[in-house]
Amino acid sequence: MTKRARQMSESIELGIVLALAGGFMDAYSYVCRDGVFANAQTGNMLLLGVHISQGEFALALHYLCPVLAFAIGIALADIVRYHLQGKNLIHWRQISVFCEAAVLFGVSFLSQDMNLLANSLTSFACGIQVESFRKIHGNGIATTMCIGNLRSGTQNLCDFYHTGERKSVEKGMLYYGIILCFILGAVIGNAFVKVFAESAIRICSIFLLLAFFMMFVDREAAEDLV
Repeated sequence: MTKRARQMSESIELGIVLALAGGFMDAYSYVCRDGVFANAQTGNMLLLGVHISQGEFALALHYLCPVLAFAIGIALADIVRYHLQGKNLIHWRQISVFCEAAVLFGVSFLSQDMNLLANSLTSFACGIQVESFRKIHGNGIATTMCIGNLRSGTQNLCDFYHTGERKSVEKGMLYYGIILCFILGAVIGNAFVKVFAESAIRICSIFLLLAFFMMFVDREAAEDLV
């Protein structure tokens, strides 16, 4: 059976919350902010190339900026990790997820004529998340995109078919479970956008604040007491 994560930052509970937030962000940026992807930078790069080939350089900029912001978000998360990892302060991942929540809350105040900035900030937040949270139960899993999870989940199910090992099917279902949570986040995001428009992203900030407070749970200390 899959071993329960000793750290809350690698727990399935936190992974579910972050995957819901990941799906929400992508739905929000695509539906509410001119069809730009917050997480799926491959899609943004594709559309960047298409618009460049058509000479539509102003439109190309709408896809280039989120890609660059995503990379900056990754870099910032690493800077936070290098400076704070191992210190007896608040966990560096908590700082990352709190910054992500704050950035998205700020996005909620940006009007439609500021979509370029809104999408860039949302992608920046996604970059922070994808770099800060990369494992669930010791398995490399992304909570902001699905292609890697789809590959890994399918591979593990194929391994189970050939070997019959229970751990393979458990890992496969874990990957597919996170994908389903991402899709559910997109469903929730689309529903809230229809009601609250640009302000809907505040719901995503609530998800991330929940993740922030969940990480105050010290599983290692609790298990040592058992």
